[in-house]
Amino acid sequence: MQKIVILDGFAANPGDLNWNPIAQYGSLKVFDRTSDELLIDRAKGADIIVVNKRILNRSHFSQLPSLKCICTLATGYNNIDLEAARHFGITICNAVDYSTPSVAQHVFALLLELSNKVGLHNKDVQNSGWSNASDWCYWKQPLLELHGKTMGVYGYGKIGKKVAEIALAFGMKVITTRKSSKKPDNPAMQLVPLHQLFTDSDVISLHAPLTSENREVINENSFSLMKKTAFLINTGRGGLIKEKALRVALETGQIAGAGLDVLSQEPPNQNHVLLGAPNCLITPHQAWATKESRKRLINIVAENIDAFLKGNPRNVVGLE
Repeated sequence: MQKIVILDGFAANPGDLNWNPIAQYGSLKVFDRTSDELLIDRAKGADIIVVNKRILNRSHFSQLPSLKCICTLATGYNNIDLEAARHFGITICNAVDYSTPSVAQHVFALLLELSNKVGLHNKDVQNSGWSNASDWCYWKQPLLELHGKTMGVYGYGKIGKKVAEIALAFGMKVITTRKSSKKPDNPAMQLVPLHQLFTDSDVISLHAPLTSENREVINENSFSLMKKTAFLINTGRGGLIKEKALRVALETGQIAGAGLDVLSQEPPNQNHVLLGAPNCLITPHQAWATKESRKRLINIVAENIDAFLKGNPRNVVGLE
């Protein structure tokens, strides 16, 4: 029987789901979190390890001779030393396309809060602002209509495409940029150079994976090109934004606001440069975390394990 160990399962399943799809493939042990000191003891003898953000490196692999496969409870796998895994003959499988509807939904949750100020006005009403108002209607800050505005999508993968589709449903124009000259599959979406994405967009939504080429692609120069009325949304990776530059841009009115679900450091320290920045919404990397999305995630990991055990592994990642 295969020994399967989940080292950090809490984020994917804090108790509202079950692990049965994975448990059917062997003897399963689940840990909410695993420190480095406990990792080898807990993973000892495992044929398959399942991790989310738990770091696994050469030192770990050298002490786990039974390990044959690592499945990630995530799409990202930068927490795993791929070169060392290849050296020890360990297969790495990631989970793809489980969170697309949820992340796209969260993009618009952030955007609608920036444009409609629902939280601000609810708080004011609860504090008797409406009860004490002289008129039947009021607003604390200007409200914005999305119809007719331009959504710039940076990273036109599955999530980017879904965001673009929703933007079109709101009556927005959609522009995107990509390395290749291949046009978007939807004729309503326009392909533009990167600088034009910055200059023309009323909203820029980030969905690209983080690479050495695009790290801090949103920086002082980007903000200098953007409209003063523009919003920046990031549900991709925190490292896409130069965070000190974003703080300055928000404080000086270079852009109108930001909605972020990711930061370069997670969790952030209490003095993080963006905490307390004006008109900056921050949620704790939760765009993916609807119950429906997490259920799909567990099922995909189970399917990855099934395929590996049948000798036909899927969603295999490796060195570029």
